[in-house]
Amino acid sequence: MEIVVWRMQQPVPPSTHRYEYRMVYIVNGKRVLGYDNERGKGDHKHIGGREEPVDFTRVNRLLAQFAADVKAMRRRA
Repeated sequence: MEIVVWRMQQPVPPSTHRYEYRMVYIVNGKRVLGYDNERGKGDHKHIGGREEPVDFTRVNRLLAQFAADVKAMRRRA
């Protein structure tokens, strides 16, 4: 698992907050869950081969959402 969060001078469009981040959960060398706010795409997560939007309100809440998704994936494994 890797979690990196930067506080930026300006938002990364189309996000309106001043954070850039990437969070990834890897199993056997393969990403099974990833959160990021890539320029042009905004806040989203990768689950398997699909992308879903993420509702970013606060960093702590985003970390909690990521942790809950990881926990759910571990239960299914």
